[in-house]
Amino acid sequence: MLAYEEEVSGYDIKKWADWSLRHYYWSPSFSQVYSELKRVEQHGYATSWMADGEGGRNRRVYKITDAGRRAVRIWALDSPVDPPMLKHGVILRTAFGHLSTPEQLKAMLTEHVARMDELQHRVAVDAAAAEAEPAWAYARIAMRWAERYYASERELALELMDEIDTAEQVFRSGASVGESFPKPRPGHWREVEQQVQAGEHDD
Repeated sequence: MLAYEEEVSGYDIKKWADWSLRHYYWSPSFSQVYSELKRVEQHGYATSWMADGEGGRNRRVYKITDAGRRAVRIWALDSPVDPPMLKHGVILRTAFGHLSTPEQLKAMLTEHVARMDELQHRVAVDAAAAEAEPAWAYARIAMRWAERYYASERELALELMDEIDTAEQVFRSGASVGESFPKPRPGHWREVEQQVQAGEHDD
């Protein structure tokens, strides 16, 4: 938010993150915002002062410095982009579906679909509101991407729900006589891993 050349408080930055960044990256806590602002100021990337706020209450506001502009420009142009890392609690729970039941998994996915619907609606509203300011053009298309992401996540969850019964049938078909549920052959994963690696070398 400082990169937009605006004089803002830590509270302003937190509200901005909750309105935009949280849809596709992160929503920091107030303590994280203020500790980062302190660090940025110590590096000379921002300066701060006390200013009058609403209701006569003073607040500390921050503004980017020339050094801060150079630093953020270098980050935007030259810093490597970290690849996205998938860390999906719903999929992790599905992967260990043998510890659950098809009914419980479907209920979990139903809740996930409802949550995606809510998030998609929220970001659609925020993206539409961002049209009011030309300076937010890139933030707006990032939010539009998040809107499409939530829609895709919803469809993937519905597809996964349809696959649960088939997975349960395959899972149960592997049970030996006397077993309550099938257990993989000890060490089989090593054999499969070696086969995969051999196939990659052949390619």
